[in-house]
Amino acid sequence: MPGIKHLLIISIAINAGLVLKFLHDGDEWAGRSVPKGVLPEAKPANGLQTLSRATDMQDQYINLDHGDPTMYETYWKQMGDKTTLVLSGWQSISYFSDTKNICWFLEPGFANAVTRLHNLVGNAQTGNYHIVVGTGSTQLFQAALYALCPSNAPQPMSIVSAAPFYSSYPLIIDCLKSGLYKWKGDASKFNKDEPYIELVTSPNNPDGSIRQAVVNGSGGILVHDLAYYWPQYTPISFQADHDIMLFTLSKCTGHAGIRIGWALVKDKEVAKKMTKFIEISSIGVSKDSQLRAAKILDVIADTYEHTQKFDKATPFFHYGYNEMAKRWRQLRSAVSKGQTFSLPDFPVEKCNFSGQTFGTQPAFAWLKCEKAVDDCASFLRKHKILTRSGTHFGSSEKYVRISLISHQEEYGEFIQRLSLISCVYAT
Repeated sequence: MPGIKHLLIISIAINAGLVLKFLHDGDEWAGRSVPKGVLPEAKPANGLQTLSRATDMQDQYINLDHGDPTMYETYWKQMGDKTTLVLSGWQSISYFSDTKNICWFLEPGFANAVTRLHNLVGNAQTGNYHIVVGTGSTQLFQAALYALCPSNAPQPMSIVSAAPFYSSYPLIIDCLKSGLYKWKGDASKFNKDEPYIELVTSPNNPDGSIRQAVVNGSGGILVHDLAYYWPQYTPISFQADHDIMLFTLSKCTGHAGIRIGWALVKDKEVAKKMTKFIEISSIGVSKDSQLRAAKILDVIADTYEHTQKFDKATPFFHYGYNEMAKRWRQLRSAVSKGQTFSLPDFPVEKCNFSGQTFGTQPAFAWLKCEKAVDDCASFLRKHKILTRSGTHFGSSEKYVRISLISHQEEYGEFIQRLSLISCVYAT
């Protein structure tokens, strides 16, 4: 019997060593491509429960369902007090910011900072556009629908977006059961001869694809959500000049808690109606948030235009690009460990802003569970990874959306777990 015990001890040691090797391979996986092939028979869903790791997070759920951009916290800590803003008690007392502007609650400093940053990056035209500020792009989206839908129409305006579409679109649109508009789902299936608004999100949330309008109807109006059209996520290959373009600070700089977004609007009357909606719903937008946002945007521009002030600090978009590139390398490497998962590929283009040639590296991963796994969100939940099911995006439950912009510790733990799942289910 001592011989059997000896063999058991050796076996346990070998298995533990293999697990530790999987955990500590890290960036050595970078650059490996996702293999092609047929998924072998899957092991029981509790397979990983027999694998133990000495980490603080091993028994915790990792919540990657939402897109909380805490990844950027590290950068802004490194910048110290360069974005610190001190406001006196007498500031921001009045409702009004600029009564000569259509958007009368728009702080001039914020408007200048937005224009400056777009001109620096080259991702959107600003000349002859009206800037409307909102409490995040969600409020601006609602304002755009209010402005574009006739109040005297015989029936609600149809609102569509190509699947997979942003999961909050139907929730926002149907929330108040408005008589002005109604969610009609996937734009690629919309073929009615009636007025409609198509929402074009590019790069798309959730799958990262570069989008164009898909409905060919003559009565259509387009609203472009460009929250992710920044050089850390995708090559800036052209200067957007659409009628209505929505942006948000949360995905541009990571400051989701400030709750600031802005719209670039060509038509003066549309800008007026959007402003009216925000006036009715919230009597404007926080001045303090606008002033803080302006400071942050100006510092980003300064890291490129006045580099001598920053003592060799990494410019913001370069930092974001490098971090997103690293995370996508780690993710693709983890997926390549087996055939349980797959990821989309993205076309490579030259970025006019950075001069680099690369493929889109979205803030979210559109992960697919292959043949033997039908409900991807439930499968990952069993391994304490929380994601958002593809069903919320008008797609299949074989897909999930996973946030890639969380804290490094959380993201690192996710990569370790996904790598182990890929390895365990590979045989």
